[in-house]
Amino acid sequence: MERGTEEGTGEGTGEGTMGTMERGQRGPRGREGDRGDTGGELGLAEGSGGGGAQSGRARSGRGQWAWPRRACPPRPRGGRGRWRWRRRWGRWGLWGGSWGRWGWGGSGGAWGALLAALGALLALQRLLRPHLWADLAFALRALRVRRRARRGPGGCVVSRFLRAAREAPARPFLRAREGAEPLGRAARSVARVANALRALRAPPRPGDTVGLLVGNEPRFVWGWFGLAALGARPAFLGTALRPAGLRHCLRGCGARALLVADDLFGSVEPLLPGLREDGVAVWVLGAGPYPEGAVALQELLDAASEELQPEDVWEPGDMNDTCLYIFTSGTTGLPKAARVSHLKAIMCLSFYELVGASSKDVVYLALPLYHMAGSLLGIVGCLGIGATCVLKEKFSASQFWEDCRAEGVTVFQYIGELCRYLVNQPQRPAERQHGLRLAVGSGLRPDVWRSFQRRFGPVRIVETYGMSEGNVTLFNYTGTPGAVGRCSFIYKLFSPFKVVRYDVAAGAPERDRNGRCIRARTGETGLLIAPVTARTPFLGYAGSRELSEQKLLRGVFTEGDEFFNTGDLVEQDREQFVRFRDRTGDTFRWKGENVATTEVTEALLAHESLQDATVYGVTVTGHEGRAGMAALVLRPGRSLDGPGLYRHLERLLPPYALPRFLRLREGLDMTETFKQQKVRLARDGCDPELVAEPLFVLDEAARAFVPLDAERWQRLRHGRIRI
Repeated sequence: MERGTEEGTGEGTGEGTMGTMERGQRGPRGREGDRGDTGGELGLAEGSGGGGAQSGRARSGRGQWAWPRRACPPRPRGGRGRWRWRRRWGRWGLWGGSWGRWGWGGSGGAWGALLAALGALLALQRLLRPHLWADLAFALRALRVRRRARRGPGGCVVSRFLRAAREAPARPFLRAREGAEPLGRAARSVARVANALRALRAPPRPGDTVGLLVGNEPRFVWGWFGLAALGARPAFLGTALRPAGLRHCLRGCGARALLVADDLFGSVEPLLPGLREDGVAVWVLGAGPYPEGAVALQELLDAASEELQPEDVWEPGDMNDTCLYIFTSGTTGLPKAARVSHLKAIMCLSFYELVGASSKDVVYLALPLYHMAGSLLGIVGCLGIGATCVLKEKFSASQFWEDCRAEGVTVFQYIGELCRYLVNQPQRPAERQHGLRLAVGSGLRPDVWRSFQRRFGPVRIVETYGMSEGNVTLFNYTGTPGAVGRCSFIYKLFSPFKVVRYDVAAGAPERDRNGRCIRARTGETGLLIAPVTARTPFLGYAGSRELSEQKLLRGVFTEGDEFFNTGDLVEQDREQFVRFRDRTGDTFRWKGENVATTEVTEALLAHESLQDATVYGVTVTGHEGRAGMAALVLRPGRSLDGPGLYRHLERLLPPYALPRFLRLREGLDMTETFKQQKVRLARDGCDPELVAEPLFVLDEAARAFVPLDAERWQRLRHGRIRI
């Protein structure tokens, strides 16, 4: 019994001393050594590392031996171990067992086999499913965002904006040419606009649609949120629209009024008589004076209160109701007003969280605010995470990196064309001296993707896919160049979609003998469609129901099912990535904009020298999207007036919609149903070596269409001519 000593020297015999020396020696005083690790049944003293510690056992007050309070009892010899908490190690361990001291218990071989099996499974997963953990992490983040959007604090986007302003009024929100706008000051500006509009003789009422024509400046946000606070539905209008297109958009969304910035009033003034006939009021964010039919708001703004109480903000009764309209060309013709629900706007609060941004980030935003990418993803996304938005009136490739350094930019929201502009800029010594860590957007080509990262540093790129009116969204969160998203089975659980075969010549999905669509195989290009359900709704467009019906497919796989037709051709590869291939129908993308061929055709046929025309998109080396090309038939005895046709189209079309190439023909091929055949024309392209008919190219410097010969074609292909 009396193997230890009261002096705590830690001496003993056999394995007890050996066990103490293995884990003792902790510090000059030797406190506790390695409690309980004295081995065997001897229970030798703690403190083998030095003086002053008690012996392994001490006498109790009744003259019996008792274990010290902080020491462990003897370890069982063999058999199953017992779990004990090791304070010094700060973890659990098995005490005893056949493995001896703190080991794996009596089944060491089984544990080793289990570890080996787990290692093999992980290696197999890395080989067969290398992105499994990224898929799981993103799916969990997306589910958390969706749950928070549906069950979080109530209210529309404006309510949440005002709540954030009350909680953190000094938090940075916008930086623009006009200066910095923290949340508190921004909320006061929104309140002024809302109260000024409320003071009008005929103020906007809940449910009214009001066109919003303001450029990339803070006043766009003030007008948007101010209208929404009153329950009105803003309709975002493109600043490049010409009078005819502007009136078409206002009629299409059923606008009751138009809120326009003073610097853009010039594009509205010719429409005043027609707008008065349509019953559309015009409110100008300026002092005036303005012609009859336009109301200056500056006096009302100066006199308006800067307070907007929560009870003064209109709240939706149903989050699936329309909160605003965004115009899109779609795939079926002229611009249509896509309905955006309150729930979809709320979901956009979490956009930057999904792609990996945080409240510490500074976001560079030069995309048009009348697009969903600029307004809902950019402005609302920054609001959702509390990030600062650097808002630019227009994008400047030569100034971009200087702006990033000056503003401390860490996140860049792009469309593919912007990245190409940056890559094509002359190299500068300081172009890698920046804090940019994340670029998020859509339409980035694989070659530009790699060149961007190789030249400007290891910037993480997240490519996304979505549509203003669509019910499917994709994210390429793994950074794989060229893919617009992932199609893992996990992601499809809450964002389902299908890819079906598409007949390009017929312009419709292929169907089997039973009338059902055919799923595209892996690696096969097909049409992207998404089921329309209560969880993934399609709100459609304002105006005629036929506009919405054109985007729906029924009886796709079963009787009665309904799918949204994105109008996009994509491909799913073996690694579960989705890659964009082309757009169907009468629309193509150029410089980040959807171009409706019907609109361009109508503008062409309004010229006196043209008898017939058809418009389509062609691929041009070194350019994203497809460039507009028109096949023209001249009236008898007329010739092509290059400068005159340029001036004519410039008056009628936005700059991005001007055709870049012209092809003169004797006549146009028609189908049996009198539809123009464009497939072969698009396949021929614009190479003068392949096309025998006369070709012309748009020369912006000369402001004319000039002949396209082999020498000019080579200069264009090598980027020495801008189109």
